[in-house]
Amino acid sequence: MLEQTSVKTLDKVVVRFSGDSGDGMQLAGNIFTNVSAGVGNSVSTFPDYPAEVRAPQGSLSGVSGFQVSVGAGVHTPGDECDVLVAMNPAALKQHVKFLKPNGVIILDIDAFKPEGLKKALFQTEDPIKELGITAQVVEVPVTTMTKAALADSGMDNKAVLKCRNIFALGLVCWLFDRPLENALRMLKNKFAKKPAVYEANAKVIQAGFDYGHNIHASVSTYRIETEPIKKGTYTDINGNTATAWGLIMASEKAGRPLFLGSYPITPATDILHELAKRKDLGVKACQMEDEIAGVCSAIGASFAGNLAVTSTSGPGLALKSEGIGLAVIAELPLVVIDVQRGGPSTGLPTKTEQTDLMQALYGRNGESPVAVVAPASPTDCFDMAFEASRIALEHMTPVILLSDAFIGNGSSAWRIPEYDEYPEIKCPFVPEEKKEGWKPYLRNPENLVRYWAIPGTEGLMHRLGGLEKDAVTSAISNDPVNHEKMVGIRREKVARIANDIPAQEVLCDAEADTLLIGWGGTYGHLLTASQELNKAGKRVAFTHFRYINPLPANTEEIINKYKTVIVAELNTGMFADYLQAKFPGKVIRRINKIQGQPFMVKEIVDGVTKIMEGK
Repeated sequence: MLEQTSVKTLDKVVVRFSGDSGDGMQLAGNIFTNVSAGVGNSVSTFPDYPAEVRAPQGSLSGVSGFQVSVGAGVHTPGDECDVLVAMNPAALKQHVKFLKPNGVIILDIDAFKPEGLKKALFQTEDPIKELGITAQVVEVPVTTMTKAALADSGMDNKAVLKCRNIFALGLVCWLFDRPLENALRMLKNKFAKKPAVYEANAKVIQAGFDYGHNIHASVSTYRIETEPIKKGTYTDINGNTATAWGLIMASEKAGRPLFLGSYPITPATDILHELAKRKDLGVKACQMEDEIAGVCSAIGASFAGNLAVTSTSGPGLALKSEGIGLAVIAELPLVVIDVQRGGPSTGLPTKTEQTDLMQALYGRNGESPVAVVAPASPTDCFDMAFEASRIALEHMTPVILLSDAFIGNGSSAWRIPEYDEYPEIKCPFVPEEKKEGWKPYLRNPENLVRYWAIPGTEGLMHRLGGLEKDAVTSAISNDPVNHEKMVGIRREKVARIANDIPAQEVLCDAEADTLLIGWGGTYGHLLTASQELNKAGKRVAFTHFRYINPLPANTEEIINKYKTVIVAELNTGMFADYLQAKFPGKVIRRINKIQGQPFMVKEIVDGVTKIMEGK
C-alpha cells in the first residue's frame, strides 16, 4: 500500500481513459471533462475509438480511448498523459505508449487474468515487465469493488459490470480533487428515465472516490491551476454540437427558418442528431435516403427561403458535388458541412485528416467557385457555423464548412454567448424600388450578389435551374460570350467576400523571420508549438487560417513579409500547394502527417526546428 506524501500543483494535467469499446471510456472521459470545466479549467479532449462496430471483448483492435487535458492555458489534449487508466490488458498494451515516463497507471487488476492477457497477446503473465514499464503502477480491484458497492442493488452481473467505468471515474476525481456534484448531475441527466441505474452509478462513483481517499492510491494528489475567465455560463461542448448551435444562432439572426437535409455518416451524424432535437426552435431536420437527396432537399429549402444546410463527411461531399454545382449556378445560399475523416473511400472513418481541402475548393464540374471556411477548435465550430451561414445568406452562394473528426468529436470549455454578441444577418431580399421589372440575376453592383426573392412574394414569380442564364433577362442562354461573362461574375462574387471577412492576424513573435501557418482543426497544436519554440529562444511567428476561399485580403502581404514560410497540415500539402499557386514567387516549406491522428506538439517543434536549421 502506498502512502500519500504531498499535493502537487500543476498548470495542466492529461488523463487518458482506455478500455473495451463497451467499457464506457467516452462517458467517463466526458464527465471528467465537464466537471473540470465547471471548476474553471480550460479543457481539450481527444476521443479515440475504433471503427469496428464491436471488436471481440479484450482484443487489441477493440480498445477505445479518451484523452483529456485540463488546467490553465490548455489548447491541445496533450502529446502524452500523466495518468493512464487501463481497464484491461489490451488497453494497457495499446495505450501505454501515450504515457509520460514518470506518469501513473491505474489498472483494473481484476482484468489481468491469464485469459485477458492471452487475448491481448501477452507472452508472459507479467505485462508490466514485458512492456518495460517504469512508471508508477497502481493496481486497483475495480471490478471487485464495483460488485461490492452494488451487492444489495438487485442488479444482474452484466449490469453491475457496466458501472466499472464510473468507479474508475470516481477514483480519478479524487486524484485530481474534482468535486462529485457536477458528475452526479450529469449522471442524473443521462439516466433520467432509469432512476435505478442512476442510483447505482451514484453509489459507485462515491465508492471510487472513497477508495482513493482511504488507501491513498497515489504518491501524490494533484491541484490543477485555473485561469481568469470572463463571467458567464460555461459548459463543455464538442465541435459537432457547437456547429449545430451556431446554425441555430444564424437562423435566429437572419430571421430565416433552419432546414437540414442530411444522411448519417461518421463523424458528422451528431449534427443531425442535435438538430433533430430542436423542433422547439423551429428547426426542420430531415434524414434523407442518401447523400444526393440530402443536398437536393436543402437546395429546395433554400429556394423556398430557408437557411439551408446539409452535413456529411468526405465520401458524402463527393456525392453532393453535382448538387453543389446546381446551387452555384442558381446562386442560392447553401451551407455544406464536411466533418473530414481519413480516406480515400471508406478509409479510416473514425480518424481525423485534412484531406478534403482540394475537393472542397475544386471538386465540381465546370467553373464552380464556392466559399470555404474552417473552424479552428471545437468551440470555434459555433462561430464558423454562424459565419458560414452569414456568408451564404448575405452573398447568395454555397459555403463549405471544413470541420474534422478531431474537433468535431473533441470538446472544450465554452462560455454560452449572449444573443446580442452576434450581428444581424442581412439577407439580400429584392428592394422595394427594384420589384418592378425584377429578374433573378439583377445584382447589387458593389458585391455582385443577386437579390433573393422568396417564392410566393407577389410580383416576383421566377424560375431558376441548372442551365446557363442570360446575364440580363435570366432566360436560358447558350451564347458563348454570355457564358464567359456569367462565369466571371460568379467567380468575382466569391472573390469579393474577402471585403467582408476579418483581416488575417499574426500571433507569437510577429517580427520573426520564420512564419508557421496552419488551417482548421490544427490550431491548438500549432499555437502551442509556436509558444514552446519562442520560449526556447527560436523566433517564430504563427498565423492560422479560418477563411480559405477567399483568403483574407492581407494574406499576400503577410506571406511576403517572412523569409521562411512553413505550412503544417494533416495531408500531403494541399494548403501549401494552394498558397504556392496563389503566390508563386514564395517558396512554401511543409510539415505533413497522414496517420489518422492529430499532430503532436513535439512533431511540430521538431519539424520547424529542422527547417530553421537548414536540415
